[in-house]
Amino acid sequence: MPKINVYLPDELAAAVRDAQVPVSAICQAALERAVRGVAALRSADAPTVAAGAVASGPFSRFTPRARHAVVLAERAAKDTPHNYIGTEHLLLGTLDEGGNLARKVLSALDIEIDDLRAELVASMGPPTEPGGDNLPFTPLLKSSLELAAREALGLGHNYIGCEHLLLGLLATEDGLASKVLRRMGVEMRATKRAVVAALTGFVHAREVLGATNDTAAVLADIARRLDALEQRMAG
Repeated sequence: MPKINVYLPDELAAAVRDAQVPVSAICQAALERAVRGVAALRSADAPTVAAGAVASGPFSRFTPRARHAVVLAERAAKDTPHNYIGTEHLLLGTLDEGGNLARKVLSALDIEIDDLRAELVASMGPPTEPGGDNLPFTPLLKSSLELAAREALGLGHNYIGCEHLLLGLLATEDGLASKVLRRMGVEMRATKRAVVAALTGFVHAREVLGATNDTAAVLADIARRLDALEQRMAG
């Protein structure tokens, strides 16, 4: 299992020291509970994804951007209208969320976000009768959320972000989101490599910014790293 690096508030850090338990073990246990919680969605008819409720329950380890993507997925389903939330809606919510890492990874893979969004919308099923306040997740979406949690666990991350949602959607091969992504040339192995490279760049950015506070230089360095990764994949 990869080493888990995480910031802990002073109070929690003191408690961890007193208990003499490795931080990585605590984060590992927390994320494993999150995986079990997300897996429990399989038996849930209609998880609540309202903006005020998505921060709890199976979504407790989701980053704010990932939670927002889930809320936007429900909004996209209701706007169609569809009486369910599928993988296509979650991908749409992830694209519409704005500045998340999944979008940056897709751009690094030479995917035009607007083109992907247009292809996704054009591939969606016809409108249905409007649903209620809480739309049910499709079995494929529940599976993709569980796979996203497992991707985070496998990468040693103590959170579930939009980049993990992207990996989970891509891994759910029968889902419409995965079909559209693969049709646009997005492949699992290259995407995972791009996620790792991007996260490495952000860690590097935090370290360098602490010393130089030169945001432009750090972002340029991250861009160069992603360009190099893209060229190697093209080769």
